Amino acid sequence: MTNRLLRNVQRAAVIAALLFASPVFAGDKPKLILQVTVDQLRGDLPTRYYDRLGEGGFRYLWESGVVYRDAHHGHANTETIVGHATLATGAHPSTHGMIGNLWFDRETGFTTYNVEDGRYRLLTRGASVDAETEIDPTQRAARSEGRSPAAMLVTTFADELRSNTGGESKVIGISVKDRGAISMAGHSGTAYWFSKAGGEFVTSTYYLDQYPDWVNVFNATKPAQRFAGTEWQLLHDQDTYLFGDSDDRPWETDVGGFGRTFPHSFGDGTSPYFTTWLTLSPPGDRLVLDFAKQALLGEQLGQDDVTDYLAVSFSSTDYVGHVFGPSSLEAEDNILRLDRALAELFAFVDEKVGLDNTLIVLSADHGGPDTPGYLNGLNIPAGYVDPDSWDRDAAIARIKKQFRIKGDLIAAYDHPYVYFSDEVKNDGGIDQAALEAAVVEELMKFHGVSLAVSSSALRQGKLPDTEIYRPVINNFNPKRSGEVFIVFAPNWFINDMEGLTVASTHGSPWRYDTYVPIVFAGMGLGARTVDRRVQTVDVAVTLSAFMGIKPPSGSAGVPLIEVLAE
Repeated sequence: MTNRLLRNVQRAAVIAALLFASPVFAGDKPKLILQVTVDQLRGDLPTRYYDRLGEGGFRYLWESGVVYRDAHHGHANTETIVGHATLATGAHPSTHGMIGNLWFDRETGFTTYNVEDGRYRLLTRGASVDAETEIDPTQRAARSEGRSPAAMLVTTFADELRSNTGGESKVIGISVKDRGAISMAGHSGTAYWFSKAGGEFVTSTYYLDQYPDWVNVFNATKPAQRFAGTEWQLLHDQDTYLFGDSDDRPWETDVGGFGRTFPHSFGDGTSPYFTTWLTLSPPGDRLVLDFAKQALLGEQLGQDDVTDYLAVSFSSTDYVGHVFGPSSLEAEDNILRLDRALAELFAFVDEKVGLDNTLIVLSADHGGPDTPGYLNGLNIPAGYVDPDSWDRDAAIARIKKQFRIKGDLIAAYDHPYVYFSDEVKNDGGIDQAALEAAVVEELMKFHGVSLAVSSSALRQGKLPDTEIYRPVINNFNPKRSGEVFIVFAPNWFINDMEGLTVASTHGSPWRYDTYVPIVFAGMGLGARTVDRRVQTVDVAVTLSAFMGIKPPSGSAGVPLIEVLAE
């Protein structure tokens, strides 16, 4: 049975089930929908340390909610904005348009950062990206400090909720990362994110002309500075950790003097890397948690009969995974501390709104691979891709000679796409499909490349319906995708992030990158474990079905019947 046929069968089963099932709390609507997204939370990580978890966090979700144990993203470029937008819209990137953290914009001739928008400046001056200390190269690529959700081409669940309630539902998105907050808040909500340059939470003029009082009060406390003079210490005795004897691995990265061993000092708060250190450690999640609690109070979320929506995206897991690797002492301690943060958030929501009045959904924007060094120690093949070792000049020379190209062949490589130059694209004398095929052939010769796929093949539907090609198809947007999509070999990736050497990074269709948790809890949902394969596009349409409203405009998912019926 093909994947498409299987999904059609599932849709039919959903319709039949809903016709004859009794909805959970029929007629009741949650006062609050709390959507938690954990950046780089691979699906196995919460249960990997399950015996060390406390009460009320992950355990609350896993022991009282509907847990989908085989949940995956259905797209190939598993990056932050792609996964967040997919969870928000229920659409694949081919439809919602957020094909990567970066893409080459042919209209401007420049690489574009996914949520940049020069029309809408930040409300806080001096809060834009500091190129000297920013470790995220995609943020540094932005040519404007302005931010908005304009590049998302379809509606989100939050948009549909607001539309259904005549704009009365309050919608707030919060994250350390701008793209994590903006994508989840949708077009009609309000997004806040942490400015490392300013040390406070900010937004843009797309959303507001001035901050609400509660935001000003929160920022006036200088939330980042309370970590000055402190250090990241282990939550428990080191010898009780799975990776307790692995505190210093050669592949770990020392960012600005933060160190590779515990304790990690934050210094006196004057280092230019101070706020960066906070985000790549548990304080990053702490800041988001504290701001989310104030948002719930300041906006009076869940305090009337109109359903409100709060999206909270925790990012420290991602930064820790990049810098130290997912199988590190730092990553282990961060998960345990995230568990405590979740418990505090859920307890706060229970106190102010009630968990029986709140529908919670937790997932992740993507997973992530283990470091090659860790895997090699277990005799598992893995390594770093080094494009500098590729004989690119010779390959390009062969292609240019074959197609009589005099100028530049390549305009940009924005992972995972190769973009041809405008001169080549607009040359009517060049057989574009043949040129793409020639580039694919050359790329397949390079060490570390598992697959290269041409856009012509994608447009013509000539690819097999397989577990690898299907996500590549789902990632393809004809206006933003490049001419060739590159898939590196399993557990192989580029670790040079424009000057920063990372331990691990994601962005592939392999299962370690697509595998994420999906858990629904609250609203009286009973504990249930589901082993059926589901997709992240199912989340937004399930929320819509639960609320009895129309799904987001580009959604492709199937409502999860276990959440909708007893």
